[in-house]
Amino acid sequence: MEGDCLSCMKYLMFVFNFFIFLGGACLLGIGIWVMVDPTGFREIVAANPLLITGAYILLAMGGLLFLLGFLGCCGAVRENKCLLLFFFLFILIIFLAELSAAILAFIFRENLTREFFTKELTKHYQGNNDTDVFSATWNSVMITFGCCGVNGPEDFRFASVFRLLTLDSDEVPEACCRREPQTRDGVLLSREECLLGRDLFLNKQGCYTVILNTFETYVYLAGALAIGVLAIELFAMIFAMCLFRGIQ
Repeated sequence: MEGDCLSCMKYLMFVFNFFIFLGGACLLGIGIWVMVDPTGFREIVAANPLLITGAYILLAMGGLLFLLGFLGCCGAVRENKCLLLFFFLFILIIFLAELSAAILAFIFRENLTREFFTKELTKHYQGNNDTDVFSATWNSVMITFGCCGVNGPEDFRFASVFRLLTLDSDEVPEACCRREPQTRDGVLLSREECLLGRDLFLNKQGCYTVILNTFETYVYLAGALAIGVLAIELFAMIFAMCLFRGIQ
C-alpha cells in the first residue's frame, strides 16, 4: 500500500513539474519576445528602467522555472533525494519572490493611473527631441499605437516644456499625426494641417485608453497564468517533500 502511494506521489510530482517546465518555457518566451520585438515595444521597455528590469526578471524567472521543472522531473523519476531537496528549496525561493513581486505590484499600482501619466507628460514631454529618453519613449508609443497624449490631443495644451520649445506654434507633436501606414516609416497625411490641430489629420484617441483596450485581455491572461503558476509551485513543493520523506 505504501509502495503504491509512493508511486502515485512520484507520478503526480512528475506531472506538476512538467507543468512548471511548460510555465517556465512560456515566461522565457514572453521575456525574449519583449526584448526582441520589432514593432517598437522594445523601445518603450528599454526607455523605462522599471520595465527593462521587469523584462530581465521575467527572463530570469522563466529560465529558473524551466531548469527547475526539468530537475524536478528527473528527481521524481529517479527518486533522488538530493535533487528533490534542491528542487524544493529553489521552488520555495521563487515562490516567495513571485509573491513579493505581486504584493509590490499591488502596492504601487497607483503609479499606473491616468492622472499619473498625464502629470508626467505635461511636465516632461519635449516633442521631437529624441535625445530625451522620456520624449522618445512617448513618441514611440504614440506612433506605434496610433494615439495622441494620455487622454487625447488636448493634453499638449498644458505641456509647458513642449509649448515653450515650439513657441506655441504647434498644437500637437508630429508623433500624433496620422500616417499611412501607421508605423514610424509611414507617410504623414499632412504634417502642416496636423500640427495646426486639424482633426482629420491627427490621431484623436488618448494612449491610455488605446493601450488599456489593447492589453486588457493579456493582463487578465497574465494574472490567471501567474495564479496558476503559484498554485502549481505550491503543490509541487508539497509533493516534493512528501516524496522526499517517503524515499528510503
